[in-house]
Parts: sequence; C-alpha cells; structure tokens
Amino acid sequence: MEQIDILLATYNGEKYLEEQLNSILSQTYSNFRLIISDDCSKDNTRAIIEEYAKNDSRIEYYFQEKNIGLVKNFEFLLTKVENEVYALSDQDDVWLPQKIEKSLEKMKQEKADLVFTDLEIVDKNLKTINKSFNDYMKLKKKINKCHNYELVYLYNCVTGCTLLSKKKFLEKILPIPNESKHICHDYWIALIVSMYGKIAYLDKSYIKYRQHGKNQVGIGKKSYNMKSLDDIRNLFLEVKLDVFGTSVKNKDRFPKVIQELNSKALNYFEMVKSKKNANFKGWGFFHKLYKHESFSYYMLNFIIINLPCIGRPLFALKNLIKR
Repeated sequence: MEQIDILLATYNGEKYLEEQLNSILSQTYSNFRLIISDDCSKDNTRAIIEEYAKNDSRIEYYFQEKNIGLVKNFEFLLTKVENEVYALSDQDDVWLPQKIEKSLEKMKQEKADLVFTDLEIVDKNLKTINKSFNDYMKLKKKINKCHNYELVYLYNCVTGCTLLSKKKFLEKILPIPNESKHICHDYWIALIVSMYGKIAYLDKSYIKYRQHGKNQVGIGKKSYNMKSLDDIRNLFLEVKLDVFGTSVKNKDRFPKVIQELNSKALNYFEMVKSKKNANFKGWGFFHKLYKHESFSYYMLNFIIINLPCIGRPLFALKNLIKR
C-alpha cells in the first residue's frame, strides 16, 4: 500500500479543526503523511495541531513566521510533497471514511493523473444543505462532457479539497503565479494537470463541505448580488483578462498550442472590453472558447460580453419580475 501526502492549510481554524483532523486520521486508507502548515493563527489552532501530533506520528507540521495567505500556504505545502500522490485538505470540512481509498481506486482504474469528487454542502452543524455541490453549482453536465483541458479552461470545475493528484506535475505547477487575483491553487493545479495528463471524476460526495459564513472559499458567487448588467460584465471581463493575462505571462508552463490559444483569448477580451454596447468581431473565436458549455451559459455569456445593449433591458426586466 503506497504512502500518500495529505496537505492541510490552517488559519484561525480552532472551531472546526478537530473534527476535520479526526475524519482524516480515521480514513480507511491509513498509509499517509498529514502535512500541516499554519499561517500565523491567533487562536488555539497551533496548540490543537501540536496536541494531535503528539499522538499520531503521521502528522508533520510547520508554523509560518508571517502571514503568507491561503494560496502561498498551499504552495509551501506542495514543496513538501515527497510521495508520488498527494491530496489537498481544508481545515473546516469533514471527510467521509473512504475518501482517500475510493479516490485512489478511481485513479488506478482510470489510469488518471488527477481525481476529484463531488461534495455534500452542509451548514456549520453538518446539516445537509444540498447533497451535491456540483449539481448546486450547475457543473455536472460539463464535468460529464469534458475530460481534458476544456473542463477547467474557462473556469474551475475541480474543487481543491476533493482532489488527489500526482507529484510529477509539480515542476510545472510551482511556483503558483502570485500576480493573479482570480487564480487559486486548486484551479492552477487542475489547469496544468489537464494540459499534460488525464483528469477523472468520481461522482460521489466524500466530503461534508461546511459553510459557516467565514469560509475563505465557499459556495457564493459575487455576480449573484449585482444589480447592474454592466457591473456583471465588468466582473466577467476582469476575471478573463486576469486569468488569460496570467497564463500569457507564464506561457512556458503550457503546451505551444495552448500558448497560442491563451494569447488569442487575451486579445479577444481586451478588444471586447472597449466595446460598451455591442461587439461584432471575433464571434467565431467566442464559439471556440464556449462551445463546450451548456446552451444557457453560452447564450448568457454571449449577450453579456458581445451584446450588452440587448442584455441591459433583459436584465432590468428580470429584476422587475423578481420584485
């Protein structure tokens, strides 16, 4: 039974950390190192980690001397990977007992390089909100349809705390770009692995994904609360320009064909940003980028990005009906 590395990033997590540690340490697949990095917690998190480490030799921990943030904390943990397979963990969830066992089985069955699973959304008391995160976020159809880079190219469909991946891609993944506001560690890992390896999906929830109001990453979407289509459009374009701009700056991480696609995408969204009411150029390229999306997502983005003059009255009518 091969050993794997589990990477757990913590920060002020005393409230739920013990439940998560218990769920990891009681996995049916027991041959692992649990590597923890705490990002200068000010609560009782460090004392909890030290106490658990006294009683379980599988735990290895590091205390950061200054706050480095979530992404850099996971980057630090990735540099500590020694085994051929690693998993990521958040501090406030609960893993079901067979999470690692079943993910490893899927990896071997599919000869995959990265496996991710569904999640059960729960409240702070672990009461079920939705049995399927991927259904709730309307990701399931795309996940079942796409099996390579198209799965994560436009937006991330891989939730980081569910993934199990192979070490061999870390030389391409590290360092994680620090110039982006919209590329998190899990998205970057999935994006790079999708370019060079195979991603497999296990359609079952093996994590209770706790939502408690103070999550660093959660189920909310910023655009849901926006009242203006122009605000939504600006956000969409900001994200795309940031992501593709970062990818172009880090072009050596990508295969040549994707380098060209990244450059064209950046040029397209830069051009579209200057069109305040309508854009009639590059519709074929838009189709190339979005052709794997659902019809509703395709049309919504097409109108918002290319024809906001049509989108504004439709958006206003939608808000009027909501009242």
